Amino acid sequence: MVIKKTKSLCPECLRVVDAEVFEDQEKIMIKKTCPEHGEFENTYWQGSEAYSFAANYDHPGEGISNPRTTIDDECPQNCGLCAEHESQTILGLIDVTNRCNLRCPICFANAAVSKSLYEPSYEEIRQMLRNLRANQPVSTPAIQYAGGEPTVRKDLVELVKLAKEEGFSHTQIATNGIKLAKDPELAQKLKDASLNTVYLQFDGVTEEPYIAARGRNLLPTKLEAIENCRKADLGIVLVPTLVKGINDDQVGDIIQFAIDNLDIIRGVNFQPVSFAGRTPADEVEKQRITIPKFQKLVEEQTEGKIGCNDFYPASSVIPVTDFVEAIEGEEQIAITCHPHCGAATYVFIDGDEVIPITRFVDVDRFFDLLSRSSDDIKDGGIIGKAKVLSRATMELPKTIDRDKKPESLDLTGILTKVFKERSYSALGDFHHKTLLISCMHFMDPWNFDQDRVKRCVIHYAVPDGRIIPFCSMNAIYRSEIEKKFAKPLKQ
Repeated sequence: MVIKKTKSLCPECLRVVDAEVFEDQEKIMIKKTCPEHGEFENTYWQGSEAYSFAANYDHPGEGISNPRTTIDDECPQNCGLCAEHESQTILGLIDVTNRCNLRCPICFANAAVSKSLYEPSYEEIRQMLRNLRANQPVSTPAIQYAGGEPTVRKDLVELVKLAKEEGFSHTQIATNGIKLAKDPELAQKLKDASLNTVYLQFDGVTEEPYIAARGRNLLPTKLEAIENCRKADLGIVLVPTLVKGINDDQVGDIIQFAIDNLDIIRGVNFQPVSFAGRTPADEVEKQRITIPKFQKLVEEQTEGKIGCNDFYPASSVIPVTDFVEAIEGEEQIAITCHPHCGAATYVFIDGDEVIPITRFVDVDRFFDLLSRSSDDIKDGGIIGKAKVLSRATMELPKTIDRDKKPESLDLTGILTKVFKERSYSALGDFHHKTLLISCMHFMDPWNFDQDRVKRCVIHYAVPDGRIIPFCSMNAIYRSEIEKKFAKPLKQ
């Protein structure tokens, strides 16, 4: 059964081709034909029921009002952002170098093998930061320095300070942790420079995944980096690259490791491997992990403590954004990514218990309450804002099962402060003893969907002024940009 028509990419030549997404034996597939390289059929989502559930949380966005490129060809050949892009930049990325102190075979950045040096100057990075902040109607709030390996730059601490100066409220670095382990003072320097989060590559709790995916046993290095961050009170998000047959059997163990280190680990963001370059089609299908498969791995490996039904699409939180917009009277950054781009859940740790938020909060009822309240405030009429907020506050407890919620969590009190007093700082109490577990399903040329890339909310800033969606950057533009701005690499 055909679900929709879209555009995709030929995995061989990257030509934009017609494609269709269809259901086949409870799986969602994508099929396309290149006039030169023939037909390709690949897994889009490993579960039709999960696909339909996610589709219920489709919240289209409006993009930015000041696009940087014109529409001269078919999406994604105009990236920069163009006027066809339908979402804002939630997280900006800047590759500060393509140098790396590892050579991982699964690196989508293909770092250390291009034989040229891509390393924007301090001033070029300043301009890229300003370009992201110039997005209208809402500036990009968060930035991640990536690469390559950003910690090989001697001025990384200064770059973190620069992001703060340019107005970013959240700054993170994506790192393999080697430098953080070797230099005990680096974590404190980054913390003092206002770094918020270390996005730490973390592939498992034993040595085997590191040897297979990274070429050597990096587990002791990861543990040392975590300890140094702990001493500096510098928060960490673990980022496992999931590869079938390498570490898909450690999903539960990684979550448990995060729970055991909850004092410093804020979340785990699993990223199923995306396939760049000339990967054989049969290898792609053998190793593919999509969000429904990830959710099943979580359920199986946590013995049902965290289940498939505990995960919601990232786009599901739009009612929260709409509510804040309504009571504040100004536009907010909106996570209008495609519903099939990512999924997440919060789990609360209460002693030895692991309790997903969905077990004691009627999430859909809560979202509906926010949506109705937002509509009433915006519509005005005889019901004033104060009355709407008062009514919503009265209805809040009905969305929470007091018998199932963690005893230490006063969720009603926290939400009441947010509703009545607009005390968003009260949300900090919500994060106490909680862990965010998420999965980002990045695309590659095999499963590329034009509909999804138009809704991307994670964007690279590059030196020529373009702002490029994550999956377009890594499928199409990376080599072009690095070639354009790189210098020959001195031996």
